[in-house]
Amino acid sequence: MGYLISETTREEREAIVARSLGNISANCDGCMSGLAEMYQEYIDGQKELREINMEFNARYVSGKEVPGREGCGMNVFFR
Repeated sequence: MGYLISETTREEREAIVARSLGNISANCDGCMSGLAEMYQEYIDGQKELREINMEFNARYVSGKEVPGREGCGMNVFFR
């Protein structure tokens, strides 16, 4: 099974996102808040996973860039 929209059904994309996120209730300081919603455009067939992940990475600010702000390390999963 592929991951591209053209290779999957909506149901398969929902399963891909669910498997990838795992137990989202075990979040760290709210960093997973809205993560499931972030992939809704993929599930709906509007954007590929790669596009969504690239947009997320473009907006991510690490603790090194802003003094006093610490990340939870979740950014390693979206590279």
